Amino acid sequence: MRDKVQAALNQIRPTLQKDGGDVVLVDVTEDGVVKVQLTGACKGCPMSEITLKQGIEKFLKSEVNEVNSVESI
Repeated sequence: MRDKVQAALNQIRPTLQKDGGDVVLVDVTEDGVVKVQLTGACKGCPMSEITLKQGIEKFLKSEVNEVNSVESI
């Protein structure tokens, strides 16, 4: 599942990079929790929680059925 999640993140990474940010995959748990680290402009952005839940999590759930949630660490 980690490979599927990484491939999906690679698809959305250019969008984040356009705004000066990025996302790094840290871990994928057995129960479908994806742990990521937002970097660059995303790290301190007040909208990062929305980006995480409405952008990254929503996309990952649509691409990888096993994903239950995404958390930023």
